[in-house]
Amino acid sequence: MEAVLAVTIGILFAAAIYMLLRRSIVKLVIGLILLSNAANLLIFVTAGLERGAPPLVPRGMAAPVEAVADPLPQALVLTAIVISFGVLSFAVVLVRRAWELVRTDDLDHLQDTDR
Repeated sequence: MEAVLAVTIGILFAAAIYMLLRRSIVKLVIGLILLSNAANLLIFVTAGLERGAPPLVPRGMAAPVEAVADPLPQALVLTAIVISFGVLSFAVVLVRRAWELVRTDDLDHLQDTDR
């Protein structure tokens, strides 16, 4: 299962880099989306795909009784989702503003946007 996910992560990263290197701003935004999804999946896979109980300590005990799931990867992915959504929102606003000024999504024509 981990090998399939590793190949999937590699394909997502490769597709993201390919899209980031295109000359269209819309493809750049799609590349950002793919890159953030690949990074989130990478965090989950490196943390391990094991099921465990919630990390709760019973009253009167010093540690959990049974094996528990690691909450750190979940917190990291949640933070990464929020950050990537903010970056994506900002990128979409920039794309819209560039479209209003230049009426193209080609990066070669965006050099004369100093208005």
